Amino acid sequence: MKKFMKILAPTDLSELCCSGLRYALELAREQSAEIVVLHVIPVSEGWFSSREENGPVRDLMAKEQVALDQFLQDHFSESLNLVEIRQKIEVGTPSSNIVEMAEREEVDLIVMSTHGRTGLKHMLMGSVTEKVIARAHCPVLSIPALAHRKEDAAKAA
Repeated sequence: MKKFMKILAPTDLSELCCSGLRYALELAREQSAEIVVLHVIPVSEGWFSSREENGPVRDLMAKEQVALDQFLQDHFSESLNLVEIRQKIEVGTPSSNIVEMAEREEVDLIVMSTHGRTGLKHMLMGSVTEKVIARAHCPVLSIPALAHRKEDAAKAA
C-alpha cells in the first residue's frame, strides 16, 4: 500500500464532521503524514446580502480562522501536537474548493465525513462527498458521521 504523505481533511465545523477528522488525524499519526485541514465558507446567491453584518471578507476570514482553531482545540486537543497540521480557510463551493485544494497541495488522500442526508434533503443539497469523489484526482475515504456517535457512546460506557 502506498504511504500517505499528505492528507486533506475538510470540515464544516459541525459535530458530524468529527469522525472524518478523527480518522484523518489517526491515519496521519500512523503514517507520519501532514494534514491540511480545510474549512470552506459556502457561497450562495443570498450570501452577500445575508453576510453584510460581517463586514469585509478579511474580517469574515479572521472570524472563521478563530472558529476553526477553537473547533480543533475543543474536539482534538489530544491529537494536535502529534501530527503536522496546516489550516486553510476559503470562500466558495465546498466540493469544488476541496478538489482544487487537493490538486494544489498534491495530497495523497482526502478523508471526509458523510453527513448521512437522505431523501429530499439529499436531493436539494446534494452530497459534497459524492461530488468530491467524482472529481478528485486522488483517493477519497468517506467516513460515516454515525461512526462519531458510536465512538462517543463507547467512550461514555
